[in-house]
Amino acid sequence: MLDTNTVSYIIKGNNPSIRERLLEVPMANICISAITEAELWRGVAKKPEAIRLKTIVHEFLLRVEVLPWDSVAAKTYAELRTASEKEGISLGCMDMLIAAHSKSEDTVLVTNDKAFFNIQNLLKLEDWSQA
Repeated sequence: MLDTNTVSYIIKGNNPSIRERLLEVPMANICISAITEAELWRGVAKKPEAIRLKTIVHEFLLRVEVLPWDSVAAKTYAELRTASEKEGISLGCMDMLIAAHSKSEDTVLVTNDKAFFNIQNLLKLEDWSQA
């Protein structure tokens, strides 16, 4: 499961390491959370004049599986948020929702967002941004 920051690198095309790794993985194995889709559309909404960005986001979403948020993800969110708070760690709301979704789907979360690595014992994480 690609985190929003990884998708942003893909869309911008400014990280060769992520691009190379993405080409190594079959597209059938690539997915994003519906939460990431929401964040992508939020980025587009903030820049209504960015027609090219809207087109790229739309094209990206046609090519990747978007996993729906469901009750299992919701329950996992409650458990993950509680566990991380017991360790004195807090993540932003959207980050925690994506982390919970990845955990509920038993996927590896691909991110370079350091916040996720604060709870790496609770998740499967990979950072494709470094060669």
